[in-house]
Amino acid sequence: MGVNTNIMALNAQNQLSSSQSEMKGAMERLSSGLRINSAADDAAGLAISERLTSQINGLNQATRNANDGISIAQTAEGAMQESTNILQRMRELSIQSANGSNSSSDRAALQKEVSALQDELTRIADTTAFGTQKLLDGTFGSQALQVGAEANQTIDISLRNVSASSIGGQRIDGEGTTAGTTVAGATNDITAGTVTITNSSSLQVANVDLAAADEANDIASAINAVSSDTGVNATAYTEVEIASDYAEAIDAGSISTDQGTTDLVGVSSAQELVDTINADSSNTGLSASIDAESGNVRVASSEGLDISTSSFSYATAGSTATTVDSVVNGTADTTNLTTVGAATTTMGTVQLDSTDSFTATGGPTAEVFSGTASTLNAVDNVDIGTADGAQSAISVIDGALASINSSRADLGAIQNRLDSTISNLNNISENATAARSQIQDADFAQETSNLSRSQILQQAGTAMLSQANAAQQNVLSLLG
Repeated sequence: MGVNTNIMALNAQNQLSSSQSEMKGAMERLSSGLRINSAADDAAGLAISERLTSQINGLNQATRNANDGISIAQTAEGAMQESTNILQRMRELSIQSANGSNSSSDRAALQKEVSALQDELTRIADTTAFGTQKLLDGTFGSQALQVGAEANQTIDISLRNVSASSIGGQRIDGEGTTAGTTVAGATNDITAGTVTITNSSSLQVANVDLAAADEANDIASAINAVSSDTGVNATAYTEVEIASDYAEAIDAGSISTDQGTTDLVGVSSAQELVDTINADSSNTGLSASIDAESGNVRVASSEGLDISTSSFSYATAGSTATTVDSVVNGTADTTNLTTVGAATTTMGTVQLDSTDSFTATGGPTAEVFSGTASTLNAVDNVDIGTADGAQSAISVIDGALASINSSRADLGAIQNRLDSTISNLNNISENATAARSQIQDADFAQETSNLSRSQILQQAGTAMLSQANAAQQNVLSLLG
């Protein structure tokens, strides 16, 4: 029996230390609710759980980001709804102004409301914002919404400028080198060739074959035949202005289209000329009116037919000066291409309109159109103060409506996509949280059992250590 080394006490002490460490660990897990409280508890488990924590936090923030994106889309779409209402009202006013029952003062009154609506369109675009970020004035552009827990997991949302100066129809005017002009002779000077219409957005291409001396309505019909491919619609129109001092009645002369001829013999005033042409409108397809500013007679073919006049003569040759000039976009040519005694042919114009940008190239393009690439005809240029302006406004507003409707459809699609994204993010976050819980969270049933066990072991170890220390005293009985 030795007294310098008490092996039993040392063993009891070691066991007591082990049970104390186990009890400490159990109490730490029960008090924190976590199985891993430091890297020493489970180094690999800690690394995995921290990666999961980064993912979960990122997913939760991405969900909030996606909800912000939906709010942006809803704010912009709501403003566009009101812009649509304004454009619908402007279109209604344009159709009202286009009616022949309106006087110039009536149309001026209608234009006042249109002007106010144009200003309101721009005001809505300039003031619609999400927080301090403007949405519809063109500064937003395309922004990336971070909708994932990792870098570059984004969805783009794009917003365009919807002010009155930025929306409308794409147009190529029909004032080419030949179309819309008055020439001497019985036929027009349009040459044969193939015009290629290309939709710049969809890249749809259509070739339109034109024959020599095709009239404006022929050209428009050929282009409209492929409009389902290109999205480009053509409108033909012809107008001339006849000026005369009517000193004598017309002794010989007529005005005609391919549909028929109206004899003008005996006409001795501007009003009589208008009445004669209008009385025979069903035969020629022509309509006439007196221009309020010049007092001259304007004759139009809404179908875009060539308008021809025969040579005019009077009882006294040369005593009455008569000119026939083409009218394009409401403005008469001032070159006075023909005077008494010359026959003329005035070629119509073909205006191209689309909601998308487009080009017209090849063939007699330069003869028929003002250019090869469409330009924006904006809503803020709409003026329904005249019948022609009202007619033109309708296609411009239709283009603006199509543009805004397309943007609203895109926003609706983005909102639905973000809703799906949020559902997916929540699902991933839920599963990742469950996975982290399996690694990181304490099992209270197990830890409570471990605590009870370690407490019993500690009490037993303390008792045994006391017994081991007392066992050395048996040596004293040998010395007595």
